[in-house]
Amino acid sequence: MTIPEAAQLVIQAGAMSNGGDVFVLDMGEPVKIIELAHHMIKLSGLTIKDNTNPDGDIEIKVIGLRPGEKLFEELLIGDNPQDTSHSRIMRAHEHFIKWKELKVDLDKLVVRLNNNDLDEVHKLIMKLVLEYVPEKKIVDWVYLNR
Repeated sequence: MTIPEAAQLVIQAGAMSNGGDVFVLDMGEPVKIIELAHHMIKLSGLTIKDNTNPDGDIEIKVIGLRPGEKLFEELLIGDNPQDTSHSRIMRAHEHFIKWKELKVDLDKLVVRLNNNDLDEVHKLIMKLVLEYVPEKKIVDWVYLNR
């Protein structure tokens, strides 16, 4: 998707909004990062440095995932987007917490973060984000090295 296409969809979604709406934009087919990297190198007039071209300009190294990184980006936590009058704009209906209740939990979260109480932070996040599925292990390096 080009920047002008994305900007048009954002403007059109804004015009559809009734206040507080969350929209999901259909941005087309997913693109593999490695293919994007190859394409960008070629568009820059450069060549890829690899086994078949050791004199190339730019080498691409695949180093794998680091803790906390994802293979896929989720545009929506839930699975319930509803169609709108525009074929490439969907309206999301996600869990909503009233500000008065949210403020209390956010204040608790700040205190627990300041105390580096990761177990309680984890519990609060699970309470606030119902769809959150935690990793099997904690990958916070500060927490693990205390």
